[in-house]
Amino acid sequence: MELRVKEIAKMLKGTVVGDENIVINSLSKIEQGTKGSLSFLANSKYFHFLSTTKASAILVEQSMKEVSNLTNATLIQVEDAYLSFAKIINLFGQENKQNSGIHPSSFVDKDSSVGKDVYIGANVSIGKNCDIGDQVHIYPNCHIGDNVTIGKNTIIYAGTVINSSCQIGQDCFIQSGVVIGSDGFGFANDDNNNFLKIAQIGNVIIEDQVEIGANTTIDRATMGSTIIRQGVKLDNLIQIAHNVDIGRNTIIAAQSGVAGSTKIGENCMIGGQVGIIGHLVIGNNVKIAAQSGVGSNVKDDQIIQGSPAFSVSDYRKSYVSFKQLPQLFSLVHKIEKQINNLLNK
Repeated sequence: MELRVKEIAKMLKGTVVGDENIVINSLSKIEQGTKGSLSFLANSKYFHFLSTTKASAILVEQSMKEVSNLTNATLIQVEDAYLSFAKIINLFGQENKQNSGIHPSSFVDKDSSVGKDVYIGANVSIGKNCDIGDQVHIYPNCHIGDNVTIGKNTIIYAGTVINSSCQIGQDCFIQSGVVIGSDGFGFANDDNNNFLKIAQIGNVIIEDQVEIGANTTIDRATMGSTIIRQGVKLDNLIQIAHNVDIGRNTIIAAQSGVAGSTKIGENCMIGGQVGIIGHLVIGNNVKIAAQSGVGSNVKDDQIIQGSPAFSVSDYRKSYVSFKQLPQLFSLVHKIEKQINNLLNK
């Protein structure tokens, strides 16, 4: 793909400082820029690369007035350089899509429907009564069970499994190795203290514009649906248990786990390695710091940290005292000795 700087600036509603006719044919980090590449600068700690970068053009924040004096590269001034660069990456990424067509080694059941301009890679298996929307891309070695629906423009990368009766929305990105619709972890004790498996007869519903990271697993509901709502972003290696409901535009980082029947609100941000027990209600706009353990309901707009997690401001105050425990213990031991000496006298 080739675009002139003025074309990029128009797309991003930016202002050009320098040569607007430079042709951009690649993207780069600012420290690895090459002739013809576009980079971005959103953090002042990278200012020192301005004088050495070989990038032809750089996206910069409008607030960075001094930047033009530090580089010979053409600048595109935008309101948010990071967001603007993300939009350009997505534009360039469109070229990486496979052409449409069904590989001869794949299997599509005769009772399933496939839309226009769909790509189905090698060794893909698609079961009965599936509905695959227009411009869906399914990469090699994926398995799609019976009665699955996949909305248009969704991309499913290699080695993903989507089990029966699950619903995937439009414009979703499902990375390699994801398993959607595996059995929930449900067992009942019998009289002999043996575990009887409870059949998991529900499904998983993934709404539009959801991204699911590599090797993440989302269990089907025992009954009803496990629901991942519009705009949710899940990182790699996440476990979502049966009957969980995750609200719109919530983000969860890697290695986190959510136990069964918990409901998470909208616009939440959950750090890596967070554990959330079952049957909780997490409010809207909640932030949970990495490695926290959540064992009780959380109200709207809270920021929590720790295990068990509680208010982040209280956590920080407590941590100051926690770090001083060795000195406090030593002081208490010293005072104890002095008291014993006085008592002995």
